[in-house]
Amino acid sequence: MTTNELKQNFEQIYGADTIATAFAPGRVNLIGEHIDYNGGYVFPCALSFGTYVVARARDDRQINLSSINMQLKVSANINNLVFKPENNWANYPLGVIHEFVKAGFAAKITGVDLLFYGNVPHGSGLSSSASLEVATAVIINHLFNLNIDMVELVKMAQSAENHFVGVSCGIMDQFASGMGKKDHAVMLRCSDLHYQYAPIKMDGMKIIIANTNKKRGLLDSKYNERRAECEAALANIKTAIPNLEFLCNITPAEFGGVVQHITNPVAAKRAQHVVCENQRVIDAVDKLNNNDISAFGQLMIQSHESLRDLYEVTGDELDALFEEALKINGCVGSRMTGAGFGGCTVSIVMDAAVPTFIEQVGKSYTQRTGLTADFYIAEIGAGAGILD
Repeated sequence: MTTNELKQNFEQIYGADTIATAFAPGRVNLIGEHIDYNGGYVFPCALSFGTYVVARARDDRQINLSSINMQLKVSANINNLVFKPENNWANYPLGVIHEFVKAGFAAKITGVDLLFYGNVPHGSGLSSSASLEVATAVIINHLFNLNIDMVELVKMAQSAENHFVGVSCGIMDQFASGMGKKDHAVMLRCSDLHYQYAPIKMDGMKIIIANTNKKRGLLDSKYNERRAECEAALANIKTAIPNLEFLCNITPAEFGGVVQHITNPVAAKRAQHVVCENQRVIDAVDKLNNNDISAFGQLMIQSHESLRDLYEVTGDELDALFEEALKINGCVGSRMTGAGFGGCTVSIVMDAAVPTFIEQVGKSYTQRTGLTADFYIAEIGAGAGILD
C-alpha cells in the first residue's frame, strides 16, 4: 500500500484535512544473542518494512485509532488512558501516548486521529509491536511540536510496552526502529545505550529471514532459566573478580582464567557463550568496517553453533533451517535470531542464489520437520521518521 492510498483511507474514515505521515521499521538482530541482559552488545539493523501511521490533531481530548490490518477501531480520552484487554493492538499506541502524558505533555496533546498500516510479516519476530510504538511516538512528537529527541522517544516506546501493555521487553527493538540507519547495523550496549554504527555493503547480496512457524511454548521458562544460570556464573566469578558487574565485561581470555570458579558445569557453558558472543559482536564490527562480509558470515555461523551447543536455545526447527542454509552455494552466513526455541533465522545470500535458497531450504525444512517455513527478502532501511 502506498502512502497516498493510506492517506485516502484516512480521509474515508476521518474526513479530509491537514494530516501527517510517519514510518517506523521492524528490525532483525544480526548477531549478539542472549547477551543484552549480561551487559553485552546487540547488533540489529532496521528493515525496509515496518509500520506506517497517518495522523491529524484534534482539539477535544479524543484519541481515535484505526488500522488497515485489523478491523478493531478504538476510541479513548487522553484524560483517562488505561490498559484494556479488549483494545488489543491499540494498547500499544495508547501506551505511548500515556507516556507523553506522564512526561508532562498532557496539555499540549489536544487529541488525535490515527490510522496505522503495517507490512511487517505477522508472527515473524521482526518487532511489529516496537515499530508500532515508535511510529506513534514519532507522529505525536511531530504533530504537537514537542521537540523530544529520538533516543528519548525510543525510551518512551519501551516504557509503554513494559508498564502499560505489561510486556517485559528490552530496549533493542525500539532502539533499532528509531535509531536505525540505512545500509548500517547498530552496535548497541543495552545497559547504558552506548552505540555506534557499522556499514553493511550488501552489493550483490540479500538478507533472507526464514520463519520456522513453530509455536514457542518453552520460551518464558527457558529464558528465566538461562538468566538464572548466567547470574549464578557471575556470582561464582565474583569470588575471583569482586568488582565484575556483568559477564560481558570480561574477554574470552580472561574468562579462561576464572572459569574454574563456576561450580555448575551447565552455568559455565552458558557463561562461555555469553563472553564469546559478545566478542563476536565486537569482531563483527571490525570485519564490516573492513567490508569483509565473508568473515562476518563466519561469525554468524559460530554464533548459531554456540547458541545450539553452549546456550541450548535453538531446537530442531532452527537447527534444520541453519543446516540446510549452509548447504546452499552462495549462502555467506546464517544463524538463529531472537530468543530461540522457534522464531527465525537470518542468512546472507548472494543474489543469484536467492531463488535456489528459498526453494531448497524450504523443501528440505518441510521434509525434516513437517512444517512450512516462510521466507522474507529484507533490505537494511533507515530508522523512524516523518515522511512528508
